[in-house]
Amino acid sequence: MEQARMTLIQSLILALHVLVAICVIGFVLLQHGKGADMGAAFGGGSSGSLFGAAGSANFLSRTTAVLATLFFATSIALTWFGSREATPRGVMDQGVMGRASSPAAPADVPQPAAKGTAAAGNAVGAPAGGTVPATSGGSAPVPGGSVPAPAPGQGEVPK
Repeated sequence: MEQARMTLIQSLILALHVLVAICVIGFVLLQHGKGADMGAAFGGGSSGSLFGAAGSANFLSRTTAVLATLFFATSIALTWFGSREATPRGVMDQGVMGRASSPAAPADVPQPAAKGTAAAGNAVGAPAGGTVPATSGGSAPVPGGSVPAPAPGQGEVPK
């Protein structure tokens, strides 16, 4: 019963908070800026308005101050309600390193070659046997496994 009552109070304060925030925005937008007096000097005066020539600025600024005070009060109340029922959820409170798990090694990743094996045996395009075919004329194997043909006159081995 107590929990339901606190949730109801918190919901009412949240609704009041949103309503006050919208009203503060509206009253701030209704107020005159610093340059509004210049417009009044050229015939745009507000002497025929509902509040008189200077009354609207005083009413709007006082109402905005009251609404801003109410906004801060509801903000503090919502913070208090939120801190009473919640468990710490900050990064430092949770202990990020305690939650981290090491990723599992995938099974399809090839293992590194043993000592004494040629490094070229693991190259891309090398045959599955781990050996690189010998080439004549100093040409290197091409990725994909095919060996280029030797240049004319260089394919013969001296006797």
